[in-house]
Amino acid sequence: MADADALRDPAVTGVPTTPEPSPPPVSAPGDETVMSLVDHLGELRSRLFKAILAVAVGSVVGYIVAPAIRDILILPLPPNPQTGVRSVQVLGLGDAFVIQLKISIVVGIILAMPVLLYQLWAFIAPGLTPSERRTVRPWIPLALLFFALGVAIAYVVLPFAITFLLGYTDEHLVQGIAAGPYFEFVTTMFLAFGLVMEFPIVMVGLSRVGILTSTRLRESRRMVILGIAIFAAVATPGGDLVSPFVLGGTMYILFELTALFIKRSGR
Repeated sequence: MADADALRDPAVTGVPTTPEPSPPPVSAPGDETVMSLVDHLGELRSRLFKAILAVAVGSVVGYIVAPAIRDILILPLPPNPQTGVRSVQVLGLGDAFVIQLKISIVVGIILAMPVLLYQLWAFIAPGLTPSERRTVRPWIPLALLFFALGVAIAYVVLPFAITFLLGYTDEHLVQGIAAGPYFEFVTTMFLAFGLVMEFPIVMVGLSRVGILTSTRLRESRRMVILGIAIFAAVATPGGDLVSPFVLGGTMYILFELTALFIKRSGR
């Protein structure tokens, strides 16, 4: 028996044995660095749901204060020559409800902007390096401030745009302003100016992650000016010359200031 055991011993027979494969290392929970497509879609769905929920909650608040905001938005209009009251005409049976609903949604978007920005940041942050996250994170709160500044600029520009557009009315073209088109003009203008003010935040963020440089911005200045002019003409409703001029001028000033800031930061 001893001789049989010795023959089965690899040290005696000299026949190499194949080592058993070791089991794959078990990663710790939450240690996955690569997300699958299904995970990305699930994350996107979760972020979108939270963003829509925030807008819905803000819209409820907006629905409550919509009558007061409606009266404020009518103030830039000239008073009715017969009644002396600033007013707009409701032409359709459900126009008043649709106008209040539209104002509520716009107010909801404005109130939900902090949540929207956070959800956007939470979705893209995992794709950045730790240093890129530290660089971009301080600019997220400024995006809310810039959006509010854009809405304020739109409110300042609104009376000038109305004066320009109504300057072409006379005894044959009477100032009978319909409520639906007027509030569509105002809400679109406010959202356009608010979103445009996010322009420098996006540029700085792209420069921090190495996509944009001051040299590239300087070389593409002509194309940027052309793009700003086209965007300002398309994004501003009403067909007046004041709104696209102010919007385009604001975008160009922001572009030059942001390009200068990026250059001063050494990028």
